[in-house]
Amino acid sequence: MSSLHTLKSVLFISAVFLLAGCASESGAPEAMPEAVAVVASGNLITGEGLPNPAPNETRNWGTLPEGREWGSTAGVDIDPNDGHVWAYERCGAGALSGGPTDCESNPVPPIFKFDRNTGEILANFGADIFVTPHGIHAANDGTVWVTDFAGNQAGTRGHQVHQFSADGELLMSIGVAGQPGSEPGQLNQPNDVIVGPDGNIYVSDGHNGQNSPPHPEGSTGRIVKFDAEGNYLTEWGQIGSMHGEFRTPHALEFDDQGRLWVADRGNHRIEIFDQEGNYLESRYAYGRISGIFMHEGMLYAIDSESSPNSHFPWTNGVRIGPLDEDVITGYIPPHDAESRPYQGAAGEGVAVDADGNVYAAEGPNSLRFAGGAFTKYSVQ
Repeated sequence: MSSLHTLKSVLFISAVFLLAGCASESGAPEAMPEAVAVVASGNLITGEGLPNPAPNETRNWGTLPEGREWGSTAGVDIDPNDGHVWAYERCGAGALSGGPTDCESNPVPPIFKFDRNTGEILANFGADIFVTPHGIHAANDGTVWVTDFAGNQAGTRGHQVHQFSADGELLMSIGVAGQPGSEPGQLNQPNDVIVGPDGNIYVSDGHNGQNSPPHPEGSTGRIVKFDAEGNYLTEWGQIGSMHGEFRTPHALEFDDQGRLWVADRGNHRIEIFDQEGNYLESRYAYGRISGIFMHEGMLYAIDSESSPNSHFPWTNGVRIGPLDEDVITGYIPPHDAESRPYQGAAGEGVAVDADGNVYAAEGPNSLRFAGGAFTKYSVQ
């Protein structure tokens, strides 16, 4: 990627200045934090000079049942009990062979559990339930949660969050099937879901906000909180760029202090809240973020969306830094991509296993360059 290398060299000196400028241009609040995000050693915009903690790449990782073709994905997580990998693929949607498809028109089981060492299938379920899976969460109680962020034409499926047992039994669904909305109990393009330390369920809702206005009628950008039985409790946020507002809250994680981290993709930042929705602080050093994961005090954030038209000149890839600072200390570079010569192409979801191996869930921008729905970056 010689063009990318040239750009990295040219931009090295201006990284911190561009960070502040891009944040302002993206619509983030004009009042930037006193301590502007910095990079410990290297260039946080291009990744040049930053160490790669998992340099051994395995593309097309994971087994796919015979006769199926990998579709795109945005979700991967680690089972908190046995350390194996939960993920999904969108039933062949976006596959290299082309043709329109989703999990309704091709009702194969999209949810997988993979052996983290071999990539072999340990579980596969969820057929004839989804339209387009989006976020996935492996909970401490052994259940698996998956969002379905699109609706079908008949208005009978989608815009829901589904909870499954570890062997695939559907236990609960939140939202009104196929009926997007902002009333209590409704969802409109749910991006991600997570069970909090308090046992309540948190859903990041609204995918259209990252686009330029006007937004489709009913578009939202919010966090919706439900109790353990799926009853609506409260919500916060709307489309916007002030703290507590979102332009596509794309991914969620809780830290060990019980704080909720939200990847606010369209605003090129991470917003941090307490469990009641009170704003605490932000991170600005991680790019146009699609997925986040925490491992041994470090944040892993994957940028799949920086492009010539959005957040130029930031590159795609996984940026890594300590949770308690807005500093980048590591970087996993993107796949080479002829159509994105400066940015490269990286996945949308990210997870890290107990050994520090990193898993990327390849989205629509990166699937054709990765050659499969999942890429494993190994420490050794």
